[in-house]
Formats: sequence, C-alpha cells, structure tokens
Amino acid sequence: MNTCPAFDHFIVLPRLRVQNANAVSSPLTHGFPSMTAFLGLMWALQRKTHQLGLDLSFDAVGVICHGHEEQVNHDGFVHTFRLTRNPVDKDGSTAAIVEEGRIHLEISLVFAVSSQHWYREPDARETDVATVAALVAGLRVAGGSVLPPAQPAWARYRPYLVDLSGSEEDRLRTFARARLRWLPGYALVARDDLLQARAAAAPTVGGASARLDAWLSFARINWSYRPAAGESTAGAGRGEWINDKRGAGWIVPIPVGYGALGPLQPAGQVANARDATTDFRFVESVYSVGEWLSPHRLKSPEQLLWYADSRPQDGAYRCRNDYQPPDTAAPIAESD
Repeated sequence: MNTCPAFDHFIVLPRLRVQNANAVSSPLTHGFPSMTAFLGLMWALQRKTHQLGLDLSFDAVGVICHGHEEQVNHDGFVHTFRLTRNPVDKDGSTAAIVEEGRIHLEISLVFAVSSQHWYREPDARETDVATVAALVAGLRVAGGSVLPPAQPAWARYRPYLVDLSGSEEDRLRTFARARLRWLPGYALVARDDLLQARAAAAPTVGGASARLDAWLSFARINWSYRPAAGESTAGAGRGEWINDKRGAGWIVPIPVGYGALGPLQPAGQVANARDATTDFRFVESVYSVGEWLSPHRLKSPEQLLWYADSRPQDGAYRCRNDYQPPDTAAPIAESD
C-alpha cells in the first residue's frame, strides 16, 4: 500500500487568485486542473528553493478550491470554450485559432514540507515561507497566472506555517484547527475504491471494458426505476425514479497520472524532445475517480495530500492520495 512521505510542517498559501489556468486536464476530462499540474508546481518550487540555498524538502501538496469560473459560453445544455485568436503571423496573415480551455480559480495551496534547518534556526521559518510565497507568485499554476491579492484581503490571507512536528495526538489536534481556516471550500481526494467496486459490479463484459464503462458512469447521472411494494417492473408508475448520485457525495472522474506506451528511450534519441539530457518515454493519461470534500471532513493531514508514485519498471507515473472513507459512507448505487 502506498503511503504519503513523512513531513513535519505545512506551508499554506491561502486564497490565491489564478487567472486562465488550464481547464482541459486530459483528453477525456475538463474543468479543474489535474493534480499532476500541482505536483509539477511543487517540484518547480523544490528546484528554485534549492537554488536559493534553502533547506526545504517538498513532500506532497494539497489543494482547496474556494471558487472557480470556467471560461465558457452557455447555450442551453451546450457549453463551448471562449477561444482567442493569436496575433497575426510574420507575413501578416491571420493565425489559426488554438482550441484551449481556461478557468479562473481561487485556491489555497498546502505544501507538506520538512526542514532540519528550522529546528536549528526557528527564526528562519517566517522568512522561508515569505520566500516560497514570492516564488509562487512568479510561477505558472496549472498554466495560469497568479494575480496579486486585493489590498484589503492581503492582511487577512497572508501565507503561514502549520507545525505538525509533535506527537500523533498533537498533529491531529493541530490539523483539526487548521482545516477550519480553509472553509468554505472543497478539497479533492482519491476514490479509487469506488471505481473498483463499480467495475466489479458492472453488468458488462469483464476486463478493461467494465472499468471504462464504470469510469464513464461517474461522468453522468444514471437513473433507474424502483417499483413500489407489490408492483411489477411494468407497473402503473407508483414507484420512484432514483439516481446513483443521491447521497453519494460529489464524485468526479479525474486524471491521476500517466502510463507508458513504450520503452524508455535514452536521452537525445527522440527528435524534437523538450529536454535532450533526460531519458524520454511516450505516455498516455491514466484515469480514476475523485471526490470533492469539505476540509472539515478530513480526519488527518495525509488525507488532504497528493504525492508522486513513480514506477518506471512498470511504466506507471501517477499521483496518489491516502484518503480513507468512513465506514458509514453511503454506498454508490450500481449503474444501469
């Protein structure tokens, strides 16, 4: 079983306003950016802090969404992306319209970090947190630009540190207080268990087709008819129409990483690769199911966080999350 890497602090960047983030998170999904984008941001921070000589290890990242505005045009049930035309070409001809989806976000970023330097020099913590916040302000977040905070909100939503270095009881108590500062909002957690359960119960041919049908069923509302007592399936309609979303939570299909399409290629062997010094591999998106939860429903810091699980020997590069649903969670009804 995968487990979140060890850490002892949270660096929290609250209420960031991100403009024009990537809304097309994979070939089959759109909306909120993929968690791979936020892991990429975390690794970019890791490199930049090391260049500045900071003793910081970024181990995992969590995201709480407070608001979103996907840039689409509404025409009844049909939504289309608001597209922009690029500047004219060098010869003055009109450039093609590039199909892209954008979304404005208000999010809080939670980085799980560890640092031995902070134990030796506690006074350096506040300075390092301010440095991380300044670095994020100059980076792309899921392809979007970080806007400066509104002046009245700056004092209220300053970056801060959460110390989780105590005993397990102290950590849980500190996290219980910290999560209330992220309300109102929603955190995305992994629900691989729901996908496995529905695939096992899917009334289709087993194997990959069952898993695909199960995953697609989470992208829609599936209605079924429940006959009244003593009524046959062809009764007079005294029964009830129900859907599998009712009482099941905010469940969504999400991309969770990449799977290899071929063997690893030595650096410089593939033409037009972005980096000629790093080994190269062709991959495709890997999909699972997630759930949006209010932060106050999370029981431990690890349930919030996403971390990388790379297994090159198996051709798997994906994001993991250690959320465990409570035993009283309402079951997901079987899809028709």
